[in-house]
Amino acid sequence: MIFRGIFALVALGAAMPAVAAERVSLAHSVYVERDSESGRVLEPARALHRGERVVYVVSWRAAAAERFTITNPLPRTVAYQGSADGAEQVSVDGGATWGKLEALRVRDGARWRDATAEDVTHIRWQVPRTLALAGRGSLTWSAIVR
Repeated sequence: MIFRGIFALVALGAAMPAVAAERVSLAHSVYVERDSESGRVLEPARALHRGERVVYVVSWRAAAAERFTITNPLPRTVAYQGSADGAEQVSVDGGATWGKLEALRVRDGARWRDATAEDVTHIRWQVPRTLALAGRGSLTWSAIVR
């Protein structure tokens, strides 16, 4: 299936060595937006078709109350649309540099141009200590199937 995602966890701060990955667990779900008689609904994704809008939900549980970062490489089969909270940073160069989409540029042949949602290769969220203290949470982002 083309909707499989890969997630990475990066710990921040000197107090959180490589053990941090064991203190945070991630799970993800993928849904397709569909029209129904009662309006738009989300259904679990079983198969995806070009042009469909998909919603990814990344759920996390944290045993430690330290900040951490969740990084999500986008499958090549989808084009990023946005997140539910707008707190994410994106990369348009495979994770080498990060920022808000409207602040990034990409090389297009011999010239530079403003990056678009089609250029996004990775998304990351920095979960601050105040949210990590809750012990669990979720992040949501959407994409269009290419």
